[in-house]
Amino acid sequence: MNATNKPINQKAWWLVLPVLVCVAFSAIVPLMTVVNYSVQDIISPERRVFVGTEWFAAVMRDDELLEALGRQLGFSLSVLLVEIPLGIALALSMPAKGWKSSAVLVVVALSLLIPWNVVGTIWQIYGRTDIGLFGHALASMGIEYNYTGSATDAWLTVLVMDVWHWTPLVALLCFAGLRSIPDAYYQAARIDGASKFAVFRYIQLPKMRGVLMIAVLLRFMDSFMIYTEPFVLTGGGPGNATTFLSQYLTQKAVGQFDLGPAAAFSLIYFLIILLFCFVLYNWMQRVGTQQVEVEQ
Repeated sequence: MNATNKPINQKAWWLVLPVLVCVAFSAIVPLMTVVNYSVQDIISPERRVFVGTEWFAAVMRDDELLEALGRQLGFSLSVLLVEIPLGIALALSMPAKGWKSSAVLVVVALSLLIPWNVVGTIWQIYGRTDIGLFGHALASMGIEYNYTGSATDAWLTVLVMDVWHWTPLVALLCFAGLRSIPDAYYQAARIDGASKFAVFRYIQLPKMRGVLMIAVLLRFMDSFMIYTEPFVLTGGGPGNATTFLSQYLTQKAVGQFDLGPAAAFSLIYFLIILLFCFVLYNWMQRVGTQQVEVEQ
């Protein structure tokens, strides 16, 4: 009973039931399967031995895993440092109204419509020095570039490819945040004689805090799970230069058929993503709260 002594209708929960069932089959059941594999040594389909936390200990002692984790963290942080400022700048430069705004939105969003494996194929051709525009242009300028033979070139190519593919998502989120700011704020800024930087610092950036939080979390989670693009472009090479965590996991599970260590690694992988997202979310919330307190 609520304050007005009227009964609360609980029938709406039945509408949520199909969603809960779908989540159970698509997330919870596979997760429990992974947990089951992570504590067993699967010798054959008919024979399994319980090993407890043995696979978790083995995974944490894996030097190749730690190297892949370092590469993954470096790549994900680089993605955030490049795509977030670039997406904000792109959103600020986009027309606010009219047919130009619609046209620019369509053009900006085009790269988001391309499948991940096609993106890798595009950049695989684009980076070639014989027929690729990017590789041939660098070769014409006397710059030695070979993403198949140089670890640095391969890593930078994967980074630029990801920036090209996903910066429009950040830009679209920021554009939506900018369009939600009432005109009264800009009118007050013009009356006060505020500069463009002051408008960005004290009006636009604080009002975009929510969408920026979403952009940071989405891009971090997605970049931390990147697999298809570098696999198609470089195959994880040269050497292990672009072998990130997801590809290392696939090699463990599919290539070597080590289902126990792969399952344990999958759970650790999942917890790492949750931990970093939790830290990023709380840090951004704390920064936003401090900013509001200073403004008040």
